[in-house]
Amino acid sequence: MWHPDTSSVTLLSPSLCKVHTCTFVTVAASICLELWELVCACAYLTPSAAPCVRVCVRRAMSVSVIIKWGGQEYSISSLSEEDTVMDLKQSIKTLTGVLPERQKLLGLKVKGKPAEDEVKLGSLKLKPNTKIMMMGTREESLEEVLAPPPENDDVVNDFDIEEEVIEVENREENLAKIARRVKEYKVEELNPPREGKRLLVLDVDYTLFDHKSCAETGQELMRPYLHEFLTSAYEDYDIVIWSATSMKWIDAKMKELGVTDNPNYKIMFMLDSAAMITVHTPKRGVVEVKPLGVIWGKYGEFYNRKNTVMFDDIGRNFLMNPQNGLKIRPFMKAHLNREKDRELYKLAQYLKEIAKLDDFSGLNHKHWERYLSKRQHH
Repeated sequence: MWHPDTSSVTLLSPSLCKVHTCTFVTVAASICLELWELVCACAYLTPSAAPCVRVCVRRAMSVSVIIKWGGQEYSISSLSEEDTVMDLKQSIKTLTGVLPERQKLLGLKVKGKPAEDEVKLGSLKLKPNTKIMMMGTREESLEEVLAPPPENDDVVNDFDIEEEVIEVENREENLAKIARRVKEYKVEELNPPREGKRLLVLDVDYTLFDHKSCAETGQELMRPYLHEFLTSAYEDYDIVIWSATSMKWIDAKMKELGVTDNPNYKIMFMLDSAAMITVHTPKRGVVEVKPLGVIWGKYGEFYNRKNTVMFDDIGRNFLMNPQNGLKIRPFMKAHLNREKDRELYKLAQYLKEIAKLDDFSGLNHKHWERYLSKRQHH
């Protein structure tokens, strides 16, 4: 027999020389009388047969955790070991307004893998008042992230962008595509975001290495100063790799270049072509672009327009976020240019300089070398 509010009960009946075992769920002290009557029913006894029965009840322990989100801490102590990760997410929703499907709880793992929603909290072996960092964005905040910048944005005007570019950035159907990517694209996180860091998004082909030239190893095609650049950038920025190819290819190339497991820096995650969207422009027709809104929508409490910069050798990839894009000189013909290419060396210095700023909105990355020169001569 099953009862929705009870736990494991064992009945010993000397008179019947039997052991009767009934399995239930969780028992509370307030229902002991009801439980006793239920126990008697299970053992085919009456309440008067009490001396013949011994009851062993395992009570579920309570679980208390502290959720860290948006610079605040939220205490939750109303759950038990029998509750699930989804129950925890529902409690978090009540406190923060972030929907369960928008939540990512860092550190909740089972056998090295993120705990699924149906996993019971008891199996996670959480210590009392364990602190858990949550990533997630309220729906209304997400709308703000995906909304186009103000029309009177002086930065856009100063950036000398074609009218069609601004039109593409603000078009409703393009913003809707970004919202779908935020909801549906699954990010395989390699390392968690770090509080207080800026965000650096890097292209692969012709940005980090020459993918067309022939060589015996990927190291021969690697852009000069790559590891020094990433090591320096990692001090101030969380790093994301975004290539317009398949994830299988990206993963293979990053391993070949020694980026994935480098001890001096860490990659937060990698994005492939599936995270991109197509947009229509009057002059270029339909093109694929890399909208940073996908990352901002998923990690809105860490990154936004004010602290993100993206390097790519193809300018059209910035169509949805032109002010955040820096068009890097392409690294081609590695065997001829390896000795004289210093792009990453200089860009490491530029990143170090702008990391001192609280807001990147006033920057024009098109003139990054001019900005760096002025700073270095002061």
